[in-house]
Amino acid sequence: MTTSRKQRTEALPASSAGLLRFFEDETHGVKIRPEYVIAFGAAIGLASILLRIFF
Repeated sequence: MTTSRKQRTEALPASSAGLLRFFEDETHGVKIRPEYVIAFGAAIGLASILLRIFF
């Protein structure tokens, strides 16, 4: 009489189903590592500071 969770097909509660599925979807487009984004931002900031000092 006991059924394992894998065999049951129950719907998830409406309040959390959308949030859980959002992170499971694969996104399309350019994928950039977070380290590159931080390095690029730091480089832009440094360039801005250097331009302000020398010009």
